[in-house]
Amino acid sequence: MNIGIIQGRLSPPIEGFQECPVDWKREFTLLPVAGLTHIEWIITHNSFYNNPFFDNDLTRYDISSVCADNLVDSRITETQFLKDNLIPICDAALKNNVKNVTIPLLEDSDLTDDKKRDIFCNEIAEIGKIYSSLNFSFEIENIAHVISDIIYLRDNFYLTYDTGNMTTVGVDHTRYLKMFYGKINNVHLKDRDINNNTVPPGTGNTNFNSIFSFLKYRNYDLNYTLQTAREDGDEFETILRHKKTLEKIYEQSIWLNRQDSPDYRGSRFTWPKACRGNFRTKR
Repeated sequence: MNIGIIQGRLSPPIEGFQECPVDWKREFTLLPVAGLTHIEWIITHNSFYNNPFFDNDLTRYDISSVCADNLVDSRITETQFLKDNLIPICDAALKNNVKNVTIPLLEDSDLTDDKKRDIFCNEIAEIGKIYSSLNFSFEIENIAHVISDIIYLRDNFYLTYDTGNMTTVGVDHTRYLKMFYGKINNVHLKDRDINNNTVPPGTGNTNFNSIFSFLKYRNYDLNYTLQTAREDGDEFETILRHKKTLEKIYEQSIWLNRQDSPDYRGSRFTWPKACRGNFRTKR
């Protein structure tokens, strides 16, 4: 498994939020010690104007992607807002040799509404064309056609599959992965319980056996990125424990029955009722 981590998970939270830490270099020194391969850099509303991503030479660091968390905003369909908040990230990504830009389309930036999604698709397709050397990976927790409308717009558009968020909206992981496997270039590893809380891996409702079994079958060798629950105590030790738990599940994952097989072609799948609306989740 090529396991990395979302930025900030190896450091104490800043005012309770997921942010780029002040001592961001320290997390990169901890990567090989923890057996991790990469960091997904994060840019938020709060850090947009002073984030080190913009004014440092980061080419020597193992950055798999930059997550434009600052786009989690209801104004995402406004042309000027999207350009002002995404284009500087794209330019910095090119400068720093970061090939992937992650765009979360959830919570305030959810695009379930057809009109909003059409507007966004027109705008993001143009940006994707201009920055054709970048991969744009969309973190979406929604029904199939919403995802398809976006990720199939361009060859450089992909899907970040968040295991916890998808569990929250009630999808069948195997069928979902089967539909979009060719477009998945990052898997956020997270567990969620029935109350939509992020919990330590293996203690919630996320069927990691099903997820890992499918991805092993398909020889998935791209990024896994830890975005697991925070716990009391040392952040480094917490991540080591979570990583060990997930690696054990990965090694032991097997097909439980024929219906779990990625080649199973049984009865027509009907999306769960919980997947047909507008969702808000805790990240």
